[in-house]
Amino acid sequence: MKTLKFFGVIWCATLTMYAASGASQIGWEASGKGGAVAAGGKEAVAAGVSILEQGGNAADAAAATLLALSITDYGSYAIGAEIPLIIYDASAKEVKVLCGLGGAPLDRNAIEWYYKNGIPGSGGMKAAPVPGALSLCITTVKLYGTMTFEQVVAPSLELLDSGPERGPQDWHANLAATFRKLIETEKDTPGSRQEKLQAARDRFYKGDIADELVAFYVRNGGFLRKGDLAAHVTRVEDPVKVQYRGYTVCKCDTWTQGPYLCQTLRLLEGFDLKTMGHLSADYIHVLTEALKLGFADRDEYYGDPLFVDVPIEALLSDEYTKIRRSLIDMTNASAEVRPGDPVNMKAIKGRGAYRPGPGGTTTCVVADRWGNLVAATPSGNRPYALCRELGVAHGNRLRSLNTTAGHPNRIEPGKRPRITLTPTIVLKDGKAVIAISVAGGDLQDQTTLNCLLNHLEFGMMPKDAVTAPRFSTGHQENSFNPNPDREKTLGTLASLTLDDGVEQSTRRTLANRGHKVIIASKPIAHPVMIYVDSNTGMIYAAGDPEAGRHAAALENTSP
Repeated sequence: MKTLKFFGVIWCATLTMYAASGASQIGWEASGKGGAVAAGGKEAVAAGVSILEQGGNAADAAAATLLALSITDYGSYAIGAEIPLIIYDASAKEVKVLCGLGGAPLDRNAIEWYYKNGIPGSGGMKAAPVPGALSLCITTVKLYGTMTFEQVVAPSLELLDSGPERGPQDWHANLAATFRKLIETEKDTPGSRQEKLQAARDRFYKGDIADELVAFYVRNGGFLRKGDLAAHVTRVEDPVKVQYRGYTVCKCDTWTQGPYLCQTLRLLEGFDLKTMGHLSADYIHVLTEALKLGFADRDEYYGDPLFVDVPIEALLSDEYTKIRRSLIDMTNASAEVRPGDPVNMKAIKGRGAYRPGPGGTTTCVVADRWGNLVAATPSGNRPYALCRELGVAHGNRLRSLNTTAGHPNRIEPGKRPRITLTPTIVLKDGKAVIAISVAGGDLQDQTTLNCLLNHLEFGMMPKDAVTAPRFSTGHQENSFNPNPDREKTLGTLASLTLDDGVEQSTRRTLANRGHKVIIASKPIAHPVMIYVDSNTGMIYAAGDPEAGRHAAALENTSP
């Protein structure tokens, strides 16, 4: 039985998946040439690393990590919730986005109920979209992996079967039984590996498991039905991309908040950030002001692109970027919400809506020795709607839609909510070199920007990039209650939250410019990051230890 050191404490690994002879210890940072995983729970990291050591690729390891996170990070993510995932396929030399997010009920009577009664903000089945996470995991392995569902779910079954030490969780045994039904279907289905995986996935969404889920929905007043489950697919999409100082930054489309990071980076290209100095008053100020402009456009225009025509090309265009950049005043902090007009190319459209709010999620990034890279941001904010009979807990992301007539993010039949979940992959010379995932609602891409520029502008490796002092603003709508016509809360417009590592003199300068400075009492979001040195093949992984993130790597390249 292998022993692993965890933050200086000898951790006796009782699960066979920890016994990876080529793996580094599980801590908060690691490096190696054989692959790496950085994520939330340490046992989920171990699950992913065990798959890499068995010869699985990044897609296989990501699926194993994500399945295990639904157990280790329950409360931040559940197997019936949602996952956006970005993958770089080294053989095809391309980046794709997999959407593990379900939509609203297809029944128009249900949608009318939301407009009459509001979208519940406190959870329950009426706030749950179609469960997307399980389909995402299986589809990732089917399209990009090499293994079976039985192989990638094996570490999760060990966790679920591990007994009383995990606490009195009767849903553990029931989720294990659900997973074993899928394994049974996979084994009994003739055909290729892909056909077997598809059959296992379809049993959940179209077969007897779907029937049990629907019975649960009916008992608990939910609107989802079997037709909603059967219609769900894990969509494979092209990423939204921008160039930044020779790098290609890839994000999910406007069913997430991701493209606003692209808008922010475009604005910042017009400033010499390196000369300003890391965490200087000018540096923090200009990033914050650029973020505010990106947020304003996010809240004004973003929604499911299958339902609304988001002017994304105009939002990212040179002309629009130039006129928006002119709004940044280096001497004063803006206390206004200022969406622009990308259609008519005007810097300001009018005063925008605003309400601040929190969030909660977990994280996953994976690299393998063949150059494949995955970034995923699994989530499922409590309170859950837990189908205890199957062990399947549902998220409540319908609360990220609104009931404002004409708004791009208003609720409609089958529509995906515009979520905060926003993984990132970055390319250099056509190869994937960076993956970042962050937990923290509206803080996610603010922290991604911090970590990304720590590396791109100041050369920090992941272990330094994710632990350097961070900052954020509350100058945006609450993505968990995003009705523009609701009463506005003005308390944190122009707010600027700083880690206590930011110097006192810098704090004073920022306050003098009009920022409402707040000193953080806890980590500003929860980042994990991987960097791949394309010259040496070394993979560096890290997660902020103060935020409870973990990492491990394979030190060799043997199968």
